Amino acid sequence: MSRRFPVIVLLGVLLLLTAACTNKKVNNPLANVGSKQPDKVLFDRAMDAMKHNRFDVARMTLQTLINTYPDSEYVARAKLAVGDSWYAEGGSAALAQAEIEYKDFQTFFPNMKEAAEAQLKIANIHYQQMEKPDRDYTHAMRGEEEYRALILQYPDSPLVPEAKQRLREVQEVLADREFGIGRFYYMRQSYPAAIARLTTLVERYPLFSHADEALYLLGQSYEGDIAVIRARPISDEAAKARLIEDFTRKAADAYSKILTRYPVMGRADDARKRLEALHRPIPAATPAAIAQNKAEEESRHSTGMMSHVMSGFKKHPDVAQAAQVGEPTLVDTKPMSAKGVVAAATNAMLGKAGNDTVSVEIPKEGAAAPQANEAVPHSDSANAAAAQSPAEATDPNELKPNVAADPSEPKADSSSSGGQPVPPPAQMNEIQNGTAAQPSESSSSSSSNSAQTSASTSKPKKKKGLHKIVPF
Repeated sequence: MSRRFPVIVLLGVLLLLTAACTNKKVNNPLANVGSKQPDKVLFDRAMDAMKHNRFDVARMTLQTLINTYPDSEYVARAKLAVGDSWYAEGGSAALAQAEIEYKDFQTFFPNMKEAAEAQLKIANIHYQQMEKPDRDYTHAMRGEEEYRALILQYPDSPLVPEAKQRLREVQEVLADREFGIGRFYYMRQSYPAAIARLTTLVERYPLFSHADEALYLLGQSYEGDIAVIRARPISDEAAKARLIEDFTRKAADAYSKILTRYPVMGRADDARKRLEALHRPIPAATPAAIAQNKAEEESRHSTGMMSHVMSGFKKHPDVAQAAQVGEPTLVDTKPMSAKGVVAAATNAMLGKAGNDTVSVEIPKEGAAAPQANEAVPHSDSANAAAAQSPAEATDPNELKPNVAADPSEPKADSSSSGGQPVPPPAQMNEIQNGTAAQPSESSSSSSSNSAQTSASTSKPKKKKGLHKIVPF
């Protein structure tokens, strides 16, 4: 009995050690709880496969985890990892599929902190595919939208500073594109189109590295319009003076904004000279504006000569000139169109403050005034047909020659032909026969003259009458 007791104690100790080894728990990085379920094993296998760039194996393992253990605490991270696998694989098709997976993750898990991470990766997908300003700007626009969505939907996320910097870089590319188009119109003296583009640029992207140049071209565009108006003869001198004054004021506003918003940039001295030439007051920048503009300029990076040369062989644009400080624009202003610029100029010339216009119908000479309480005539009524002149009563699809009437010619009476309309005169440029045809009794003397004139042609041909244009 004494020998059996130590053996029993030894066996008990071994059982306890075995149980302790088999019940070892694994720390869950998401839920911070212990787990010994096989879903952890599947998740670890998928992460190991992604580490070795076996993305297909990783996605298959993650999908097995999601389908087999729908209540697992690893499901959310597994769905996000599926998008990460497509994102890491790269390529246009893979990145498009990664965006779909990230959107699905936001739909199913909108309150998790990883939702902001998914939104940032969606924006980075378009940032990576963004092209130069003079090329397709679809991904730049999409990137701007997605970064704005992250900043507005997740303002407390630690990823917001990174999203703001990327948004400033994307807006630098979009602003450079608008500047190139505005300068293109300015060089070709299409001033309304240039004004529309440049005005939209300076209002939407104030952190643009060449904002002072855009404002200077805007002022020059208004001055170009002033030169065009002064060279154009306009009967109404008062309206002409109002339009010149309006363009002068807008040009001065553009130059003044350079001095008040961008006082340390290169176009400040040129703007001051233009204001002196226009006899306008020269504003002074505040110390806060000077400090703000100086901080923006110091935050920009310069591109070396070698980097500038190599950028010509790259698809991605150079964003070194983007500001590193300042708040990017989160809401777009209403874009200005060239049509709106012309309408505003017309209202300024007419002395109107708004865009409302009133159209007045001027009656033709000889038209009878309508009687009081008289019903509106219809085009199919007999009275309307009788009120028309013989030329207007003909078929509307009939070809009518553009021949001026002779004042000395007697007018044909429609009553002499039994109420039938008088036939139109012969075509002036029509080739006639060698012998002029005799005019009919109802033809005018101008028809005879045109027939005699056409008889002197070298190649007489058979006379062709006027034909009606039959609508299809």
